[in-house]
Amino acid sequence: MTGVFDHPWLNGLFGDDEMADLWSADAQMRHMLAFEAAWTRALGRVGRIDPDLAETTACAILAASPDIASLREGTARDGLPVPALVERLRQGAFDPAAIHTGSTSQDVLDTALVLTLQATSNLLDTRLHALSATLSRLVETFGDGRLMGRTRMQAARPITVADRMRSWMLPLEAHRARLSRLQPIVERVQIGGAVGDRSELGTDAEAIVASVAAEMHLAAVPVSWHAMRDGIAEYAGCLSLISGTLGKMGQDICLMAQQGIDEIVLTGGGGSSAMKHKQNPILAELLVTLARFNAVQVAAMHQALIHEQERSGAAWALEWMVLPQMARTTGRSLTAADALCRRIDRIGHSAPGPT
Repeated sequence: MTGVFDHPWLNGLFGDDEMADLWSADAQMRHMLAFEAAWTRALGRVGRIDPDLAETTACAILAASPDIASLREGTARDGLPVPALVERLRQGAFDPAAIHTGSTSQDVLDTALVLTLQATSNLLDTRLHALSATLSRLVETFGDGRLMGRTRMQAARPITVADRMRSWMLPLEAHRARLSRLQPIVERVQIGGAVGDRSELGTDAEAIVASVAAEMHLAAVPVSWHAMRDGIAEYAGCLSLISGTLGKMGQDICLMAQQGIDEIVLTGGGGSSAMKHKQNPILAELLVTLARFNAVQVAAMHQALIHEQERSGAAWALEWMVLPQMARTTGRSLTAADALCRRIDRIGHSAPGPT
């Protein structure tokens, strides 16, 4: 059975095409080629190769269409696709040394990851803003309505709809602030060379790092972060916080939609094959599922912090398995939450009129 994000029919519930495109193999390949082209141009700028040759080679790199089958075979052999990619890029090059020399596979893949996270952050920020606007409109319409405030799932004291929705809305701006704060922590070029010390670059190291970073619109850093993954783990934690907030909203809506409670009316809900009278809060339930999934994955990302010595194959590969799923989960949480909120036909009860 294939994963839910790409399953032929489960994808209808879990899928997020826009986020999937950001994390696709095609997008990753574009980022990898962009790094290799920027690297070659940087070698030209510091005089390690002829600048005209560097530009010609960089353009050829960007136009390349690597054979996926050879990359698959190379990954099975080498544990990653970059050696096979570099081999293909160097075939037919006027000067093979103009490609990848002084870099390493982790520089390519980590920088490609960072570019993906940059695009992911932009998409998440846009969606968080849109969801905040949708919730604000609901507060304007229904905010004065009455609800029973519940603590530990027991009736406590009356509240308004706006009171309950405050815990749905306020964290969204906090998450946008977190994403903004994480930008300089995460959006950094990765350049370390064979063992992370940039020794192959000699006195040109600073200039090459600055050149590549500027071309890729990433921050230049004084040392590589090959074995220091705390920024990536913190980003994963932010993904879980976003989906967790939306899971809380989904859980509230599930409880409010219970028959006999009837504190919310949803349109376009899910039907039952056995009980035609039911309208199941499918998207609200989905938000709970996605939040719980991401919460579990955070532990795996913290396991991936443990890199032995200067590079780990095991911990690094664990990131490849986990982080894309977390991003897709968070993206889907936001589209599901916005769609759910747009299906709210009524929330709360009207205040009693004068007697």
